[in-house]
Amino acid sequence: MSRLTQLSFFLIISVVVLSCKQNPLKVDISKIEETVEVVRFDKELFSINSTDTIGSVTELSNKYPEFFDLFTYKVIQIGGIGDTLFMDGIKHFMTDTMILNLENLVDTEFSDFDEIEEKLVEAFKYYKFHFPDKKLPTIFAYVSGFNQSVVTAENIIGISLDKYLGRDCKYYRLLNSTPQYKIMNMHKGKIVSDVAYAWGITEFEHTNNTTTLLDNMIHYGKMMYFVDALLPESDDSIKIGYSGVQIEWCRRNEAQMWSQLIENKMLYSNKRMDIIRYINNSPTTSGFPLESPGRTGVWIGWQIVREYMRKYPETSLPDLMKNNDYQQILNDSKYFPE
Repeated sequence: MSRLTQLSFFLIISVVVLSCKQNPLKVDISKIEETVEVVRFDKELFSINSTDTIGSVTELSNKYPEFFDLFTYKVIQIGGIGDTLFMDGIKHFMTDTMILNLENLVDTEFSDFDEIEEKLVEAFKYYKFHFPDKKLPTIFAYVSGFNQSVVTAENIIGISLDKYLGRDCKYYRLLNSTPQYKIMNMHKGKIVSDVAYAWGITEFEHTNNTTTLLDNMIHYGKMMYFVDALLPESDDSIKIGYSGVQIEWCRRNEAQMWSQLIENKMLYSNKRMDIIRYINNSPTTSGFPLESPGRTGVWIGWQIVREYMRKYPETSLPDLMKNNDYQQILNDSKYFPE
């Protein structure tokens, strides 16, 4: 074989290999013009006129009525603006020493919010690509006093920035209610994947069919695939909140975990504690070795859904998310880790 022929041959092989490895979710979003709006609600709240708190708060409430109610009722839990004690509650929140310290830490940690905002905009362009008829939510960032990391409502996503101040944040070590395995994911690199996952859970809720462990595994596996679609270039460790070591452990022990679930007749269990053991966030998965991370049922469900989508590449993301025949997804995936 001549040198030129050899070169051509290797170029062709390289192209074929690259084509095989190309991520089908890395679609062209360059023509998507509509973008998600991101509002720094924390900055607007803490910059209101202190000499006219009532007027300024009312103005802010009128500017963002749906989110304002979500924030005051659900996040900081002081009721609505028409309640008798509301103004006392909002003033106390805005002058509380810890809240003011958190706002200062947030200002420092998120002094440059542009990169996160760009990633959020990109993620929801992918969402718009797959769901062109869906309305984009408005994303609000705020300080909550360590309440829920992400909250959602109709066309609204809220992000509590004080839950993403970094693993070394001194306040996290003082929070007895926050275990170390959760603190490991309380950094700004986790915001976009948490938002994508929360939006998936909001848009595609549990159905009455989701009763067994297998149902839950594949339901939440679909949510993880939804995150794949919105963040096609992100690492799996960021998407699911595992360390690199934990991801590697799951890959090495995938077959053993699957075999154990089958041998112990767990897949079709509808016992609440069995489902919690494999699905809920925890430092490790009870019944598996201590080296295992929590949520291994979600991780396995994710691999089943990925295998299903590899087998049926013509399946659109909306079609997948509408498909609640969990047994059919497992059967058609021919999932069998070795």
